[in-house]
Amino acid sequence: MKKVKCFALAMGILLVVIAAGCSRGNAPAKDLSLKVGLMPAVDAAPMLLADKKGYFKELGLDVELEMFNNGQDRQSALQTDAIDGAMTDLIAVAANVDSGFDLKATTMTNGVFPVLMKEGSEEKEKVKIGMMEVSVTNFLIDQWLGGKYEIEKVYINEIPTRLAAIVNGELDMGSFPEPFASMGALQGLKKKSYEYADGWCPDVLAFTGKARKEKAEAVRLFHQAYDKAVKELNGNEQEARDVLMESMTNLKPEIKDDMILPEFTPAQLQEKEYIQEIIDWTGNVLNKELKVTADDLVDPGFLK
Repeated sequence: MKKVKCFALAMGILLVVIAAGCSRGNAPAKDLSLKVGLMPAVDAAPMLLADKKGYFKELGLDVELEMFNNGQDRQSALQTDAIDGAMTDLIAVAANVDSGFDLKATTMTNGVFPVLMKEGSEEKEKVKIGMMEVSVTNFLIDQWLGGKYEIEKVYINEIPTRLAAIVNGELDMGSFPEPFASMGALQGLKKKSYEYADGWCPDVLAFTGKARKEKAEAVRLFHQAYDKAVKELNGNEQEARDVLMESMTNLKPEIKDDMILPEFTPAQLQEKEYIQEIIDWTGNVLNKELKVTADDLVDPGFLK
């Protein structure tokens, strides 16, 4: 009887050990795949370089970068989970979160938005400026030029149409992202850059709630690769120019050395006061009070 009890006990322990081993062996592997939407702008450079140099793969990531030419297609891809995250801006994030869509910024990116103008426009007191209505360019024009000119805002969503209106003299000025600004300058327009208030850029990289929950480790590692690329770009500006020219179609070779590049910063988020300023501005443009706070727009959990 004693032998039977000992045998049964031994078998029980063995089964527990086997079950535990099977449990560990069948644990689902972390999903390290990410689809990230880029815009044709200079702040895409760190991600483009990380992909080119294999920094994502070094960390075990399977990253697919998709270039979008307009915000509408990018927005649709985010909302249908066709992509996990994308280059966007705090204005768009505020509008998304206010409407109930779970999208949060995980790091600021370093966009550049020079102002293009007709010769002589800078000396005017009243100017017509082209822009999108709910956009970074509208926000920045208010910051940079609101106290300098009497401004008539003309809302034109399409960049080529807006650019043509300045070239034809229908508009005096407009703000455009680099490298499009340098392309526009080739048409005889003056290109002028302005400093960001408090040093913050409204551009961000944002991920959906689904991606942040189900692919948290992949998102964290993505930022790690991003930081490695930033360090390399700041040590070699030519690499930024090379990777942008290689990755973006229809750029003319003569703009390569004329593009205004930012100082790329490691992954970080804007201060709450700045984010709140953008929330308030966006609400004024939309003529509504946004039911969001600065904390609702950002997720700092993927930063070092």
